[in-house]
Amino acid sequence: MLPKSQPAATVVVCEDDVSTLDLLCDHLHADRFHALAAPSAADALRLCQYNDPDLLLLDLRLPDASGLDVLREIRASAGPTGRFDPVLPVIVLSGRSTEVDRVRGFVEGADDYVVKPFHYQEVAARIRAVLRRRDSRREGPRRIGDLFIDPSRREVRVGDRQVRLANKEFTLLRALAADPHRVFTKDELLRDVWGFRSMGRTRTLDSHASRLRRKLDPDTGRYVLNCWGVGYRLLDG
Repeated sequence: MLPKSQPAATVVVCEDDVSTLDLLCDHLHADRFHALAAPSAADALRLCQYNDPDLLLLDLRLPDASGLDVLREIRASAGPTGRFDPVLPVIVLSGRSTEVDRVRGFVEGADDYVVKPFHYQEVAARIRAVLRRRDSRREGPRRIGDLFIDPSRREVRVGDRQVRLANKEFTLLRALAADPHRVFTKDELLRDVWGFRSMGRTRTLDSHASRLRRKLDPDTGRYVLNCWGVGYRLLDG
């Protein structure tokens, strides 16, 4: 008798087109993922709440709600009473291919954005890449000088002062805290925090870094240092 293999990850597939949903689930099962079919927004939210998935594949055109509303609901679910994991990795699958649509998806908290029609091999590669980034940042509480970060409770303190951060500010802080003295390039941070594949002319990173700096230390700005022309690091080297 062959040993039972463990799934690589649990993926909720939210897609209202039955043939596309079946195709994705069949291929994911063949690649040893545990795929949970969700033909509607309500199904996706229910599965994300009760099945502790590792990732959500999310169509934007759904019969009962916009996929962006599903994404907003998940990202807004911070705190002990939240119904969902607010940092659940989400990859959008959409026929909306304009730059405006893609940026809107990233602004709402998508980790990646795949345009239809797609090749399954690309979707699988994107899933593995997003899961690798997530796993590299799964860590317990850590203290860096006066700065305390607890990822599981989404708690940040500077000394005795609690700091409240928006979702992307918190994700940016965790990315920088992974190696506090290292300079992370703008391309790296836009890719790992926002899922951008090219930097373009966006000011998203700079505006988030500026807000994060002011929240952590409004007086001296000693955290989140801008290394001009390169990127950011958390501490002075």
